[in-house]
Amino acid sequence: MATEMREHTVQEPRDVPPDRQWSRDAVENRVFGILRWVVIAGLLLVTLFPFYYMGLLSIRALDEVILDPGALWVSLSELNFDTYTSVLSSPDSGGQGFLVFMRNSALVAFGTVALTLLVALPGAYAVSRLEFFGRRQVSALFLSVYLFPSILLAVPLFVAFTRIGQRGTLVGLLIVYVSQIVAVSIYMLRNYFDTIPVSLEESAALDGCGRLSIMWRISLPLAMPAIVANGLFVFMIAWNEFLFALLFLVEDRDKWTVSLGLSQLAGSIEIPTTVLMAGSVILTVPIIVIFFAAERLLTEGLTAGAEKG
Repeated sequence: MATEMREHTVQEPRDVPPDRQWSRDAVENRVFGILRWVVIAGLLLVTLFPFYYMGLLSIRALDEVILDPGALWVSLSELNFDTYTSVLSSPDSGGQGFLVFMRNSALVAFGTVALTLLVALPGAYAVSRLEFFGRRQVSALFLSVYLFPSILLAVPLFVAFTRIGQRGTLVGLLIVYVSQIVAVSIYMLRNYFDTIPVSLEESAALDGCGRLSIMWRISLPLAMPAIVANGLFVFMIAWNEFLFALLFLVEDRDKWTVSLGLSQLAGSIEIPTTVLMAGSVILTVPIIVIFFAAERLLTEGLTAGAEKG
């Protein structure tokens, strides 16, 4: 009896009416679902393919590139890493000296990041939290400084640093980079400090924390994603910058940066294409590695320091 009742209560699934299967909402969801993956695949192809082809050319022999420049896949037996040896070795050994260029670029880039953040963090915090005359206008002033083309400042800076004896030095180039970037860094960090609730700082002040202690223990941990993002932004500018590196360092090859060294490879008809591609890979890889290494820090700190105890 119970079995018969269960059999009667079980109902066969009803078929969805065809008009509901092909409703406007269902069609749009299916079409946009497919288009989403098509767009993602297209963007990945456009973004990754040039770098893939550049890396492929850098590990192929020059004669094979001349015979078949459009090959998109090669066997392992055809791989040749002699171009990287040629690019990284010193000129005395017949190479291009990119190892020295990378060292110079790293010193300038990391130094620029450190000095820029050292100046921009207290400056941005002051503009965001302290009350003073012209507080609203100063942010627009900082941004307007960055809008001036670098070529307009190149000649005055060239003359000024020549007179003080800092042209042709990495320290002089670093100072120029900091002076160019610190204004926009203050503007960017100030906008993030404005999003941090003032109530957190007020609670810390009630507990006896001073202004510097509040900034160090509360504001900076919460602003860590913005600080890391700003540091990456500054690093990429200093690592890839070419104009001021050319003006300040062109006379001394031992002081060249990677971008300046790569431009000399591109401007020489004696340099094989494979060597040029290897130099391009060396210029690009550090940015990619640092970005993925700092990706975790971009999401950390969103709630760090927000809880008391």
